[in-house]
Parts: sequence; C-alpha cells; structure tokens
Amino acid sequence: SPSRPSEKKKKIYLTFDDGPNKGTRNVLDIVKDEKIPVTFFIVGEHVYASVNQNITWDSLLATQGIDICNHSYTHAHNKYESFYKSPDSVVNDFQRAQDSLQLNNTIVRTPGRNMWRMDSIQFTDLKKSKAAVDSLQKAGFTVMGWDLEWHYDHKDLSVKNTADEVIRQIDSVFNNKKTRSTDHLVLLAHDQVYQKSKDSMELRQLIQKLKLKDEYELSLATSYPGASN
Repeated sequence: SPSRPSEKKKKIYLTFDDGPNKGTRNVLDIVKDEKIPVTFFIVGEHVYASVNQNITWDSLLATQGIDICNHSYTHAHNKYESFYKSPDSVVNDFQRAQDSLQLNNTIVRTPGRNMWRMDSIQFTDLKKSKAAVDSLQKAGFTVMGWDLEWHYDHKDLSVKNTADEVIRQIDSVFNNKKTRSTDHLVLLAHDQVYQKSKDSMELRQLIQKLKLKDEYELSLATSYPGASN
C-alpha cells in the first residue's frame, strides 16, 4: 500500500570521516551514481597532503547535494588525549580548518571522540575532553557525534559488517529508541575503508537497500534538528 503522506519517515544521516583520502573518490562516485544526500567530515590537512587529495577536494566542492563539514585541521595527529587537554588549541585547529576550507556551515565532528553539542543534545563520551568540546560550542561550532558506527578492521581497512548487518543494526537502533534525537540516526563511516571494490560494493549495497526501505529517508547533516544555527 502506498505510504500515507502523514507518515513521518525516519531520517538517516550517512556521514563519512577523514577525507580526502584514498577511499573518498569511490565514496563520491557511488554517492553521485545513487543521487543521495551524504555528509563528508573533512580533515583540513588531508586536502593539502597530495595532488590527488587536492583534486578529490575539488570534486567534492563541485558535487551538488552533499554537505561538507569540519573534522578538524590536524585530526589531533591521532594523539587524542593530549589534543583535548588544551581547549584553546582545539578551537584554533577547527578554526583553521573552517577558514582554509571556507566551509558554509558550522557543524564539526571531533576526531576520536563521540561528542555532541547542539540545541537539545549535550553529550560527552570522555569527561576529560569536556572543556575542549565546551570551548568549541562557545566558539560558535555545532558538534555532531554519531548514533551508530560502521566498524572496520584497522589493520587492513576492510568493513567488519556487511550492508545487511548494518541495516539490521540501523533497524534495531531505531526500534530500541537508541538515537540521540528521536527518529534521526547518524551513521559514522570512514572514507579510507572504501578503497577496495569489495568494500565499496558493500557501501553501494547499503545505499541501494536503504533507498528501497519506505520508512527511511536519507538526509544531510545541515538538516539534522538543531544543527543549523
């Protein structure tokens, strides 16, 4: 039966961290093929790290219907604990990415931390990082974490779950009302995981299967409740 217009669809926000890197081009190609809204959380330093990364960045900028958000300039050089000890340098790092990438929104994601600072959602995963993330909010940034992560093997950068498994997880998170905002689910994925065709095939499968599910709708980070000032 056709769904009644009054039925509100549950919204899913596909977000991809750490680009531009070797997997970003594959993700972007799939997104363009499938014509879906997704959000890329970009690391400033990665844009300037190589000619290829810079070209990928230009392709992202030229793509309609996606959001590009701030995932810091340095990605904390992967030394998260010392990075978050200094709130001022955390703010400076994000500000540097914001300025050099000339982003048109204030949504950020903190490297290595699932933290939220927006309207109604205040969540800190590790208390030691609280001062730093509070400072980001004071500086005018909206901090978006995630509800579900598509996990990957850090050794060989391959996905740990099939598309079907991820969809079962999504269904379950919604059914158990485990999202930060009711009927809105932010999925975290990582560009670098989709370098190999086997993994990018799973991504394509996930997207195609989500498109077929009538109760879900894919959305951009900027349309998440309370994300845009």
